[in-house]
Amino acid sequence: MAYNLLKGKRGIISGALDENSIAWKVAEKAHEEGATFVLTNAPIAMRMGEINKLAEATGSSIIPADATSVEDLTNLFTQSQEILGGKIDFVLHSIGMSINIRKKVPYTELNYEYYQKGIDVSALSFHKMLAVAHKLDAINDWGSVVALTYMAAQRTYPFYTDMADIKAMLESIARSFGYHYGVQKKVRINTVSQSPTKTTAGNGIKGFGDFFDYADTIAPLGNASAEDCANYCITLFSDLTRMVTMQNLFHDGGYSTTGVSTSVLQKFGIEG
Repeated sequence: MAYNLLKGKRGIISGALDENSIAWKVAEKAHEEGATFVLTNAPIAMRMGEINKLAEATGSSIIPADATSVEDLTNLFTQSQEILGGKIDFVLHSIGMSINIRKKVPYTELNYEYYQKGIDVSALSFHKMLAVAHKLDAINDWGSVVALTYMAAQRTYPFYTDMADIKAMLESIARSFGYHYGVQKKVRINTVSQSPTKTTAGNGIKGFGDFFDYADTIAPLGNASAEDCANYCITLFSDLTRMVTMQNLFHDGGYSTTGVSTSVLQKFGIEG
């Protein structure tokens, strides 16, 4: 059921790879809620994914952009305003990559070139995106920017290795840039800390399936799906959350504030 929460709003959605990705679901929901938007991803990711299919379904244009390139991002925000007919109201940053995780490099033995690449793609890209938008004055007053993160930024998850550090940086950028953009333009910037989600990226992490089941057992409401996360992002893009900024918002069925569940205790033969 649609509520026209984004009627008349213009946006940029990054990171839609395939129908399993959260960004893909956000695009579908934004379209349902009346928004027009541009889709963007790195050229290599676009070759791997099915973004053309999403663009056709939502009537959206695609602008390839390397999120580590200020030049590409400048082109992205400039062209988006031209295509959409005005300033941007919402932006989704759904960009993350760890070569160390992909190559199964232990945290204590990180390859620092891979590490720096991960920081640039997954965190500095957020600062660059915000800095370009700020310089171009590309986002309307009371606009909304959301980046996707994970609670390994606060707690240790051994399998998440360098991406945990990178997500902590991402969240810090949201707070720091959120202050400046809020004071100057009332633009709000938040991160959403999502449950383990069976996306293409998530499934590439060693032991992800077992951890997904563990988190689902701990969380009182179970794991939040990609579609649930998309719904939450839509509320953050809408005018209903105008006073929410600089927050890391947990969207995980209660996992982040649950110490242990009865189901887990029972597996150890302990009565809950």
